[in-house]
Amino acid sequence: MPLDVYKDWLGIPEGPRPPGHYELLRLVQFEDNFEKIRKNYSKLNNHVRKYASGKYLKESQDLMNEMAKAMLCLTDPERKLEYDESQGRVVESGLDKEKGANTILHILYRQKKISKEQAKEAKQFADARGISLRDGLVQMKIVDQGTATEAWAGELGYSYVDLETMTPDESVLDQIPRSIVKRHSILPLFIDDDMLLTATVHEPSPELEDEIRLRMGIPMRPVLASPRAINQGITKYYAAGMRNEEAIQEPELKKDSKPKKTKTSFSNLSEGDQKQKKQIAMMVFCWSVIGSVIIDLNFLTEITERFWPIQFFLTLFIPPVVGVYLLKSYLK
Repeated sequence: MPLDVYKDWLGIPEGPRPPGHYELLRLVQFEDNFEKIRKNYSKLNNHVRKYASGKYLKESQDLMNEMAKAMLCLTDPERKLEYDESQGRVVESGLDKEKGANTILHILYRQKKISKEQAKEAKQFADARGISLRDGLVQMKIVDQGTATEAWAGELGYSYVDLETMTPDESVLDQIPRSIVKRHSILPLFIDDDMLLTATVHEPSPELEDEIRLRMGIPMRPVLASPRAINQGITKYYAAGMRNEEAIQEPELKKDSKPKKTKTSFSNLSEGDQKQKKQIAMMVFCWSVIGSVIIDLNFLTEITERFWPIQFFLTLFIPPVVGVYLLKSYLK
């Protein structure tokens, strides 16, 4: 008797195959609670993963990808609305969107993850340091990266993914080189509805969207994941020797087009990259002080003492200039 993964593994009664998104994820029709949708998906994904070995490897992988696509559709407000209407749901005009403000702080407050005082403190903390609210909430240890990123996804109208429950398509990973995923902090997942589903740390830049379209021949659809999860995914799926970088062809650009260089803002970098840049900036500033002092004491003393009342000349000018550059440009 042939295997019916929907019935044998998920307990879905005989009927249309493949089943609809709600039936597949064992949800009531038109369920609107995104948290419940993600919990059901996570529970079923862990169950199906038990079969991801031996002769059922392909069947389990295909089913997990199918469930992932259903979950992402039902947690994307616009796509869910379109899908629900295609299934016969009647949505009254003006009532299809959640009422009230939909910023990351409002979302976390409604979920009772933060208090009003914590929201105010987080905003002041982020504004004072020029970082995003997500990073501010995490650095203050009010919520973890996953919770903050999920709320930010709600603000942007994106889906949120837990990469621990996803297995990227190897054929897709082979087409996007490590240099691209590292530079943009992304992890390509799989193709869904003729779009490349791509996990990102922040909103994708036009440069990234053009790069994906040129390489894959289809547009990308971003979903948000925490910086830590994406860094771990890159380490896992793009380890040295896993991908043949030389075999990945560079996309052909139009003759009159020139590659655009874009700079990712400091606030949009991952927590690890921010820490690294801060360490580099501190080293540069320290060496500007040390170098200026050495030159003043060993080479310029006899010259500057003729017209300068104190012993240090370069030391009073070079470090401040370097500090201003680091704050205004390098760490911006």
